Amino acid sequence: MLDLGMMDTDMGLTDAPFFANVAQGPEGSAAYWAGTADGVRIRLGHFPASPQAKARGTVLMFPGRTEYVEKYGRAGKLFSDAGYHTLAVDWRGQGLGQRLVSDRLMGHVGKFTDYQHDVAAVVAAARELELPEPYYMVAHSMGGCIGLRAVMEGLPVKAAVFSAPMWGIVMKPVLRPVAWVVSTAVRPTPFARFYAPSTVPEPYVLKAAFDDNMLTTDEDMFGYMRSHVSSHTDLQLGGPSLQWLNEALREMLHLSKQPSPDLPMHCTLGSNERIVEASRIKDRCERWPNGTLTIADGAEHEVMMERDDVRLPFFERMLALFEANR
Repeated sequence: MLDLGMMDTDMGLTDAPFFANVAQGPEGSAAYWAGTADGVRIRLGHFPASPQAKARGTVLMFPGRTEYVEKYGRAGKLFSDAGYHTLAVDWRGQGLGQRLVSDRLMGHVGKFTDYQHDVAAVVAAARELELPEPYYMVAHSMGGCIGLRAVMEGLPVKAAVFSAPMWGIVMKPVLRPVAWVVSTAVRPTPFARFYAPSTVPEPYVLKAAFDDNMLTTDEDMFGYMRSHVSSHTDLQLGGPSLQWLNEALREMLHLSKQPSPDLPMHCTLGSNERIVEASRIKDRCERWPNGTLTIADGAEHEVMMERDDVRLPFFERMLALFEANR
């Protein structure tokens, strides 16, 4: 079970850098340093609810791999206008969270379950900041894998929303057994800290052209994401280590064998998804009591960064789910 007691409720949060100019979040947004039970420093971003809106609760935002709190500034503004606070996290190893290897462009983690220490720190911080309950979870991509374990283990939220969750990774069938064998074989060796095959240190949004990119069909949103990492290079992250890959494969396999929690849930997936495995998502949603799945026509991986006819209905579905589960 998720051990919410493993973080002292008086965490002593301290101010952290926050790049408001690129985040475009609501007025009063701020960031904080927080420590985890295993001694890692992470960063949290708070997007406050609008004082003009009736307070409705707090969204715990679990970003994907390579992401950072500023990326959810525009999302935080939409939640703010609807009366919700948002608390987002820079997971260990990314954003301004503590990097875990000497190559700060490499995504790495010791054990995938270590991210649950970060989850516990998020909940403790929400309580220390006296953010209003009820809490709701919104989890994207890798955050959806972390969030799935968290809700299975008792994360205190009233409902969960997933955006293209990483419950499987797209690979060519011939490469999947190779990925398992190679990443497992190198675990006890220094090669575990080599980049996974076909990945590079350069952030995807800087090396990819907008045309046929795998993130969004909205050019303004693509520029929004690119502006973050080009303006603030400390936010940059490239490909994952072989150890991260092996840990992710093990975690996804483990979670796939577990029953879905009895928790209201909605998931949205782009019809042109090319990063996470759609079949795994559809299977999980079919096995989730009180769960729903929407396929967003023509959308890519970043549903919350898509064109308005995809993005705004997704937020409307989220808000309706939250309102129905107060």
